[in-house]
Amino acid sequence: MSGSLNKVSRLLLPLGSLVFCASLMAMPVPGNQDPQTPPDNTKQNKDQTNPTADQQRMNPADRALTQKIRKAIHEDATLSTYAHNIKIISQDGKVTLRGPVRSEDEKANIEAKAVAVAGQGNVTDQLEIAPPKD
Repeated sequence: MSGSLNKVSRLLLPLGSLVFCASLMAMPVPGNQDPQTPPDNTKQNKDQTNPTADQQRMNPADRALTQKIRKAIHEDATLSTYAHNIKIISQDGKVTLRGPVRSEDEKANIEAKAVAVAGQGNVTDQLEIAPPKD
């Protein structure tokens, strides 16, 4: 009995290997995407109008300003995840808001929070309303 079992195993082993190799070949290769389909944020990443998040000043006053605005936004549970993740860039007391939000109301709400912290005339609103999810 064990001799016939070994014979069956020897026959099935190559078949199993062949099935396994065929399944690997059918898997998509990461990074081998259609070049015509860019990621959702490609346009925004290429948009290098000043300022960008990496230009955030590291002086204590600008960091504190950014931190206060970020805290005010995160404490508002009515805002979407998009709104909670906007970029806040502070440079010499001037604040720029960038990124997508879900509605005109969110945009106005965030700008009001930033103005309350930074002062009137110190906030540049570059927020964009994201298209609705399908």
